[in-house]
Amino acid sequence: MSERIDPRWNFLGDIRGRAAWVVLGGVVCQLGLGFGYVLGPLAVDILAEFGWTRAELSGARFPQLLATSLTSPFVGWLVIRFGARGVLSGSAVILGISFAGLSAVQGLGSYYFFVIVMGLAVTGLGDITVGTAVSDWVTRNRGAALGIVYTGSNLGGWALTRVANAVSQSWDWRTALLWIGVGGTAFILPFALFAVRGRRTSERTPEQQLASTPKPIADDWSLTAGEALGTRSFWILTVALFAFFFYFLSIIEHLVLFLHGAGLSKDEAVGYFSTAIGLGVISKLSAGLLADRIPRRATLALDFGLLTASSFALLLLPDPNWIWVFVISYGFATAARDIAYPLAIQYCFGDRFMPQIYGMMMLVLVGGSLGPLFAGWVFDQNDSYRLAFYGYALINTAALIGCAFIRDERPQRGP
Repeated sequence: MSERIDPRWNFLGDIRGRAAWVVLGGVVCQLGLGFGYVLGPLAVDILAEFGWTRAELSGARFPQLLATSLTSPFVGWLVIRFGARGVLSGSAVILGISFAGLSAVQGLGSYYFFVIVMGLAVTGLGDITVGTAVSDWVTRNRGAALGIVYTGSNLGGWALTRVANAVSQSWDWRTALLWIGVGGTAFILPFALFAVRGRRTSERTPEQQLASTPKPIADDWSLTAGEALGTRSFWILTVALFAFFFYFLSIIEHLVLFLHGAGLSKDEAVGYFSTAIGLGVISKLSAGLLADRIPRRATLALDFGLLTASSFALLLLPDPNWIWVFVISYGFATAARDIAYPLAIQYCFGDRFMPQIYGMMMLVLVGGSLGPLFAGWVFDQNDSYRLAFYGYALINTAALIGCAFIRDERPQRGP
């Protein structure tokens, strides 16, 4: 007999019972992604202690994201082979180790090493792992579920950037990193171990059991990763993802430095940066709800439209009349990408091989990681970020145009 659902709770879809615990665990594990925002607000203090150039400091992102992108397909395979719980638990431990190491660095080489380790941990706690776990439990209102889960990275980023700034002012940046690393692991690990797990066949409805039964590819309307490689939409989405990371990572690394150098106090600069990240909570919830009600192509187009608008607003900073336009559009767009991209991939290629296809696309992090280095080099050469900002507006506009040309690449559709 099918389960009876109180109509008052229909808006939750499948997000109830054990599935609700998985969603909660996913939110907490996604807090780990917020750790990646911490180094930007501390950059002023780190540069003051070591005397590195901005290009040297930003250069750490390239090897970090090279390692991240190369391991993303492997993470997708690990999740499919062993499940999300083990990947999330191990990544939480590695995250704490990386921050403890960063708190004790004495030179550029050790700084680069522990930034790489942090990147590996964040990959395991990221969208591929958590998105797969939640999708296993939630069919109805999946967009809303992903929106809830992916708020974790923004909640973590909003809180941790403020905590890091406060602790660094009261003590120093090393103490801030140590506290954040140890405390973060202690909080995330129990949820990774006990809240997130795969769904047993007996826990599936008849409809979900049928959907999960292995079938020929033509029957379940999903393309394999190899088949996706030969499509137009795969390459459009991949290039657009490169543009996104090239811009997004540059702003994470340099916004506080830019605003502080333009005359704002460090507290003001960190406040704007933290607010942009915090707005992602609203963005992801609203994007998830919206994605359940409009075509997935439209969700992606709206996201890149906002991203492009933010890059043009960036050209007008630090004009106080435009700074909130930038903060709001950047905060909403960068966070909504976490919702729009998995859904766009599922729209183009189907659900079955989404983790591997998304993992392959994440290889563009290698190129996207050059964004912060590019911005640092432009500043070191010109004592200004202006040329870099023009470049971001150009590539974001190109990505927005490309989104109009993605399509469902599957040869057959269901009734």
